[in-house]
Amino acid sequence: MSKQIKVSLIGNPNTGKTSLFNALTGLNQKVGNYPGITVEKKEGICKLERGVKAHILDLPGTYSLNASSIDENLVIELLLNKNDKDFPDVAVIVSDVENLKRNLVLFTQIKDLKIPVILAVNMADRMKYKGISLDIPLLEKELDAKIILTSRDGSLGISELKECIVNFKQISTKPSIDLSLIDENYFNSLSSAFPNQDLYKLWVVISQDANFGKMDRNSLDILDFKTKSTSELKRLQQKETIKRYQFINNALRLGQVIDSSKAVGYRAILDRILTHKIYGYLIFFIILLAIFQVIYDWSSVPMDLIDTAFADLASYTKEVLPAGVMTDLLAEGIIAGIGGIVIFIPQIAFLFIFISILEETGYMSRVVFLMDRVMRKYGLSGKSVVPLISGTACAIPAIMATRNIENWKERLITILVTPFTTCSARLPVYLIIIALVIPEGSFLGVSYQALTLMMLYMLGFGMAIFSAYILNKILKTNRKSFLVIEMPNYKVPVLRDVLITVFEKTKSFVLEAGKIILAISIILWVLASYGPGENFNDAENIITEKFEKFENINIESEIASHKLEHSYIGIIGKSIEPIIKPLGYDWKIGIGLIASFAAREVFVGTLATIYSVGNTDDVESTIKESMSSEVYSDGSKVFTLASGISLLLFYAFAMQCMSTLAIVKKETNSWKWPLLQLIIMTLIAYVVAFISFQILN
Repeated sequence: MSKQIKVSLIGNPNTGKTSLFNALTGLNQKVGNYPGITVEKKEGICKLERGVKAHILDLPGTYSLNASSIDENLVIELLLNKNDKDFPDVAVIVSDVENLKRNLVLFTQIKDLKIPVILAVNMADRMKYKGISLDIPLLEKELDAKIILTSRDGSLGISELKECIVNFKQISTKPSIDLSLIDENYFNSLSSAFPNQDLYKLWVVISQDANFGKMDRNSLDILDFKTKSTSELKRLQQKETIKRYQFINNALRLGQVIDSSKAVGYRAILDRILTHKIYGYLIFFIILLAIFQVIYDWSSVPMDLIDTAFADLASYTKEVLPAGVMTDLLAEGIIAGIGGIVIFIPQIAFLFIFISILEETGYMSRVVFLMDRVMRKYGLSGKSVVPLISGTACAIPAIMATRNIENWKERLITILVTPFTTCSARLPVYLIIIALVIPEGSFLGVSYQALTLMMLYMLGFGMAIFSAYILNKILKTNRKSFLVIEMPNYKVPVLRDVLITVFEKTKSFVLEAGKIILAISIILWVLASYGPGENFNDAENIITEKFEKFENINIESEIASHKLEHSYIGIIGKSIEPIIKPLGYDWKIGIGLIASFAAREVFVGTLATIYSVGNTDDVESTIKESMSSEVYSDGSKVFTLASGISLLLFYAFAMQCMSTLAIVKKETNSWKWPLLQLIIMTLIAYVVAFISFQILN
C-alpha cells in the first residue's frame, strides 16, 4: 500500500477530537483555512506500520448531518463529494464515553453513507470514576463497527487505532437503519426516481435547509423531486432521529452499564462556585491578575538573554563582515528588526500557555456562561463572548468566530467591537512601553507593571462593551437571542496538547509577524539610510563645521543623528510630527505608528531599526536602553510617564491592523463597515491619547 490513507476525524464538540489529533500527528501538522471560507482547517501526517502514512483531517465539530452552520455544512459537503481531494478512505468518529448515546447519532449517520467507520470512544480512562462499563465485543456486534477505547493523554488505544486505519478495507459499511421503514412509499419512490444514487446520500441532500458551496445540488436533479413539503420533510427527519435512537438504545441496553452510585462527582459544586454571580467574577479577575504577574516574572530572564543576544549578534556582524551597505543592512535592518519581535516570544508563549490551560480544563466555557449575564444587558448575543475572549489571542480568528451568531445585527456589532479587546499583537507594544515608563515596585504583592497590563486588558474589554451598548442603541431591533452552550466536563490539561497548541500558535504568530517585520525592516533601513539633498549627502561636513569648536562631542553620533533626521524616513516623520506632537510623540514614534498599520507588533521592530541606524557609537545598545535614552533637542526625555501612557492608550483603542480590516471587509461583504471602524477607532484613540498626555504632562 503506497498511497496515503485519507482519514477524517469527526465528532461532536468537546469530545476530545483535538487531543486524539495531537496524539496521532504530534508536530507533523499544519493549520490554515478552507479555501474561500473562514473556517479553520487542521491536517497532519501520521506514520503507520509497514511505512504507510495517513493524512489526518480534523473536521469542525458537528452534532449531526442536519446542518445549521457553515462548519457543519463543510463536514457534509466533504462526506457527500467523493471527488473532493480530502474525501476520507475511513472516518474516525470520536465520542465521549460520558455522552455515548448522543454521540452515536452522528456515528450512525456517517455509517449510513457507506463510509468505513471506526468508533473511538474517548476519555475511557474516566469510566471507573463515572461508574461506566462497556462490553466492547457485544457493542461491536450490535453496532456492526470496530470500536477502540482511547484516552485524552494518548496512553490508551492509539496503536490499536492505527492498526484499524491500516486495515480499513475490512470494516463493514452496512447501514445502521433502513430508511424505507420511516416512510416506505416516499423512499421507494425516491429510490425508483434515482436508481443509480445512494438512497441515504439523496436524503441528506434533500433534507438540508442550507445551500452547499462545493456541491451542486442541481447536479443530482433532486430539486425536482418535490413530493414532500418542508414541514413534512422535517417530520421525516424527526422520525429518522427517533429510529436512530431506538437502534442506539437497543445496542447500549446490552453493551453499556452505568452505576451512578460509583460515580465520583465534583462538577456541580465547582460550577456553583465558578459561575456564582459574585464569586465567579472575583475568581476570574484573580486568575487574570495572576496570569499577568506570572507573564512578567517568568519571562524576564529569557527576554533579557534574547535582547542581549541580538545586540551582540549585530555587533559581531559588523566586526566580522566587511564594511559596506549589505553589512549595515544585515546588522541594522534585518537583525535589529527581527530582534524587536523575537524578544517577546517568551511572554506571548506564556500567554498562550495559560489560555490553552483555561480552555483545556473546561473553565473557559464557564467564563462564557458567566459573562453572558453582562453581555445580555448590552444587546449582544451570549455567543458574542466567545469572539471577545478569543480576541485576546488575535482579532482575526475572533471575528471569524462571529459566524455562529445567527442575528445579523448582533454579529455586526460583535465584529465592530472585537478589535478593542487586547490581542497578542498589542502585547509587544504594551510590554516595552510599560517597561520604559512604569516604575518598579508592587502593590499587595503584585507589581505595578503587571497591574498596568491588567488594566489595559480590562480597558479594552470595557471599551468593547461600551461601544456595543452605543451601537445597540443606534441599530435597534426587537429580536432577542439566548446563549445555548454545552458545558464540558472538567478535565486535567494534557501537557502534550497544551505544548502543541502553544508551539503552533507561537510559531504562527512569529512567522506571520516575521514576514511583515522583515520586509518593513528592510524598507525602513533603506528609507533611513538614504535621503535627498545636501542636508543628507553633505552631513559630515555640516556637523564637523557645526561642532568643530566644541569638546567632548561624539561627532560620529551627531552625523548619524543628522543623517537620520534628513533621510527619507525622517522627512516622513517630520511631516506628521505636528499632528502627533500634542500626543507627546516625536517624529520617530510617528514613523512607528505608520509602519505598525501593517501589524501592531511592527511598532517595536520599527523603533529598534530606527534607533539602531542612528546609534553608530554603541551598536550593542539594547532596544530598551536606546528608547530610554532618547531625548528632544532641549534634553528632555521622549518616553515619560505622560507620553508612555498616551501611547499605551492610543494602541489600546486604535485599529492599527490592516489584516483585521481585510477580514472585517470579508465577513461583512462591504468596505463601509471596516472604513467606519478604522475612522472611529482612530478618532477615539487620538482624543483619549491627547487628553491623557495633556493631563499627565
